[in-house]
Amino acid sequence: MLIDAVRSLWAEPRVPAPPPWTSRDRMLVLALATGALLEALLRDDLVWRTSAVVIGVGLLMMAPWRRTRPLLVVAVVFGLIGTYDRVAVLAGVDPELATLWIQVWVLLLPYALTRWGSGRQIVNGIAFLLIFLAIVAGRTGWGDLLLGLLFFGFSATLGTTARYRAASRVRELDQVRLREREQLARELHDTVAHHVSAIAVQAQAGQAVAATSPELAVDALAVIETAASRTLREMRAMVGMLRDGKDADLAPQPGVADIARLASDTGEWPRVDVHLTGDLDEVSPTVAAATFRLAQESVTNAMRHARNATRIDVRVCGDGEALHLSVVDDGDAVASDRISWGYGIVGMTERATLLGGSLTAGPGPERGWSVQAVLPRAGAGA
Repeated sequence: MLIDAVRSLWAEPRVPAPPPWTSRDRMLVLALATGALLEALLRDDLVWRTSAVVIGVGLLMMAPWRRTRPLLVVAVVFGLIGTYDRVAVLAGVDPELATLWIQVWVLLLPYALTRWGSGRQIVNGIAFLLIFLAIVAGRTGWGDLLLGLLFFGFSATLGTTARYRAASRVRELDQVRLREREQLARELHDTVAHHVSAIAVQAQAGQAVAATSPELAVDALAVIETAASRTLREMRAMVGMLRDGKDADLAPQPGVADIARLASDTGEWPRVDVHLTGDLDEVSPTVAAATFRLAQESVTNAMRHARNATRIDVRVCGDGEALHLSVVDDGDAVASDRISWGYGIVGMTERATLLGGSLTAGPGPERGWSVQAVLPRAGAGA
């Protein structure tokens, strides 16, 4: 069991795209460096004062690489501290490196190692930490070894917890995107099936009248050509999307005109107003269905989450290139730093992106919440 766990950890890949060096990191380094200098000035019992400060501040210069090169940083920092400890012991002095601030710094390293490193880096880094603690324990006693294990273990546990929470979040987002692709693929499949059924009917009608009314057969061929061209466009959009195998519904999907059904003036709050303007004809059925779904989910979200909202304004405007959807409520203002980007927004964004469009969601200019989407009339790849 233990061997299997170690093998599994050894094969663990690195966390992709660790965050870059930020202003918070600079502030942390500045605070620790300031603490080191103050401690060097105020402590009378600090031996080798200059060396302690130079080495300590030098170790802080490794901070920018603690996420991208966690094993290297652990090896350099603990290697230098261990070497300093051994040299000081051989010289017969108390080997202290501005204890307070250096402890804060080194406690961040097990967290960074388990949070951002690969499995091999974690195993090697933990082995390096254990060797370091054993060396120090030879001087300070096994009680300090146990205390060090507790502190470093707590830091490493926090890093592991943060790592797997982030991984779980990524998996959940991937599942949301996958479900959205499946739903869109289903709608595309159903739309194409509807067109193919119409083609079959027209072909049968053309065959029936070809002998007696050739002109009607030619008309049927024209209808077949139009329907086939539209079907090909829909098929291009469907390529690469997933399908869960459910039977197709031959009924047409909801379209832009169906968004009017979302309007509500029954006296219940919030009231939903719908405005459809511009050129809304000759829109790809898939885009029309997607516009309806985006409007429907945006209204549903506003109904559930908009605080003290009295009105939800839904506007769809069509031009020669795209459909523009806007869903805005007048609920309480939402602080941008308190926004929780739910899975619904992820799914809507994925749907718009798959069709070659875009979607943005966030606090309104004055109050409430705003969803803005732009979808090309013919969908992706048209």
